[in-house]
Amino acid sequence: MQIRKVQNSSDEEKFFALPQKLYANTKQWIRPLEKDVRGVFDKNLNPTFQHGECERFILQNESGDTLGRVAVFINEKTKLKNNDQPTGGMGFFECIENQQAAFMLFDACKQWLSERGCEAMDGSINFGGRDKFWGVLVEGFDREPNYQQNYNFPYYQQFFENYGFQVYFNQYTFFRKVYGVSEKVHAKANRIFADSNYHFENIRVKQLKKFAQDFRQIYNNSFALTEGIPAMTEQEAEKMMKKMKPVIDERLITFGYYKNEPVAFGIFLPELNQIFRYVDGKLDWLGKLKFLYYRWKGVCTRVLGVGFAVVKAHHAKGLDAALSVCLERETAKADFPYTDLELNWIGDFNPPMLKLMKNLEFSVCKKHITYRKLFDETRPFKRHPIRTYNEKNENE
Repeated sequence: MQIRKVQNSSDEEKFFALPQKLYANTKQWIRPLEKDVRGVFDKNLNPTFQHGECERFILQNESGDTLGRVAVFINEKTKLKNNDQPTGGMGFFECIENQQAAFMLFDACKQWLSERGCEAMDGSINFGGRDKFWGVLVEGFDREPNYQQNYNFPYYQQFFENYGFQVYFNQYTFFRKVYGVSEKVHAKANRIFADSNYHFENIRVKQLKKFAQDFRQIYNNSFALTEGIPAMTEQEAEKMMKKMKPVIDERLITFGYYKNEPVAFGIFLPELNQIFRYVDGKLDWLGKLKFLYYRWKGVCTRVLGVGFAVVKAHHAKGLDAALSVCLERETAKADFPYTDLELNWIGDFNPPMLKLMKNLEFSVCKKHITYRKLFDETRPFKRHPIRTYNEKNENE
């Protein structure tokens, strides 16, 4: 077996084609859209290249067959964030069931990072945001992956742990039916509904600019209060909403207001992987026709929670329950096609959100792990710090 860098278009096609070969007989696997994966490695599309660098490797046998692949990268913005040592990342790991082959790929990453001053690596992660292609799946192999979320073979966990990777944090995906909210949750919601100072609205696409700014205000008074999360600008909020616009179902996105000030949102989107299953990774003209056909046919029965927030001043008042009941009310409409609800992963470093999921009666349906490998294994290993509020901002 031989490791080689991805140096030309032929190597690149082998890198992208390997998963389809490996998972050909795995019915739960859904091929990611080619444009999404290719975009990670395109300097014109991925802004992380402005402050980072990336290399890709493929592993081949003597006959030239591809046995494995991996990407390795450094992000200067996160290399020292919350870390005692410079830390890089590796991801997009795929490999046959052969530990020697896996270790050769891990060794290539370790050497590349060491040469650039790193003393640890996280994996399997994305060269960019945590919202996609992040973590090694260790539970939930019987379920389809959500859009832009990793699916892998069970033996990957053994490869990572045998190599010396340790759990940096666990990632939990939560599930429940969209209907059947308990009496306890309804009681909490009803206390909010009885207060005339509160009201709730579904998003309206024709007023997307207005809701983008409502989103920004809530975000900046909830997420942006936590350590290390920057405030969102008006332009960023509008760009995010425009990106979501083609897949928005107005019934699935609810905003809560207190005295007409935005204080909470619950953002759910149709789980597009149920449709993308039929396009085989390609959104060319034929893929787009297939997408429209299967969306019209109603194959999408699951929604994915991608954003849930309550501003700090309104925590523990029951707004989470109210948002949940608002969604459930939509299920009573005759044309409502969705039955299942999953929430994008939540890390075990975020106890308030884990508690919220328990209160809303979600259960864990998938578990991913973000691993960390210290190159000097005699050093003490530290897990991801528990998320806390910035006391300065909290008291302002």
